[in-house]
Amino acid sequence: MAKKHVAVLLGGFSSERQVSLWSGNPCADALEAEGYTVTRVDVGRDVATVLSELRPDVAFNALHGPYGEDGTIQGILEYLQIPYTHSGVLASALAMNKEQAKRVAKAAGIPVAESKVMNRFDIGNTHPMKPPYVVKPVSEGSSFGVVIVKEDQSHPPQVISSTEWRYGDTVMVERFIHGRELTCAVMGDVALGVTEIIPVGHTFYDFDSKYAEGGSKHECPAKVSSFIYQKVQTLALKAHQAIGCRGVSRSDFRYDDRHSENGELIWLEVNTQPGMTPTSLVPEIAAQAGHNFGELLSWMVEDASCLR
Repeated sequence: MAKKHVAVLLGGFSSERQVSLWSGNPCADALEAEGYTVTRVDVGRDVATVLSELRPDVAFNALHGPYGEDGTIQGILEYLQIPYTHSGVLASALAMNKEQAKRVAKAAGIPVAESKVMNRFDIGNTHPMKPPYVVKPVSEGSSFGVVIVKEDQSHPPQVISSTEWRYGDTVMVERFIHGRELTCAVMGDVALGVTEIIPVGHTFYDFDSKYAEGGSKHECPAKVSSFIYQKVQTLALKAHQAIGCRGVSRSDFRYDDRHSENGELIWLEVNTQPGMTPTSLVPEIAAQAGHNFGELLSWMVEDASCLR
């Protein structure tokens, strides 16, 4: 039986264009190796016209950031009736808005950090909450615009209200959680393994530690107690289901074990479009669970649908 024609959507025009290219091209290569007919589509504002003419069997969504993981491209694919991978319109839009996603997660019994949404110009010279805290754009990914305010800082960083800021005027101010960075992938309705992310030469898991060679070390599986390991898996699956994610997602956590082994475990966010290079976190976690890169991508293509 002939394999499907897959349009790999990559690039785009968000702040995460380069991240999408890093994900999309290896995915296209691997799907070709699996026997699929693949067309790479560098997404522009004419994407609906391009896809209407192309009429692929499946759209593999390798876009990142606004327009790619916020429900926008998903809505276009629904109108065109082209089955697609990852989460649908509502879950994508919800997960992209960090504060709204946290409200849903909290209502589902998932522990989250205290936070408030503010206009960046209202922060001024007075701390909006007791330091340490984090200021982040409410709807960006890849750690763009994340600023950590330490305990000894006398006032908020000036960059937040400056003309250099390029991430929108609405920001989330969130209590900083000390400790370790843990992440867990979900595939369908199964929580896979837990990885600890250890930034190398960086104070937190920022853009460079995510994507620069040697910027971080991945401990897969994470060296934590079985209790914490299973708790992370349970919460990741619960977040995936509460927000309505489909296909593959990845939840990020902070784990503060400074005072006890069970410590404080806080859910940060769910990524509906996690990075998909062969060495990205989700493919690494999937490989540890016995799914090589090609098998993972094939599963995602066969799982594709509309009305997700």
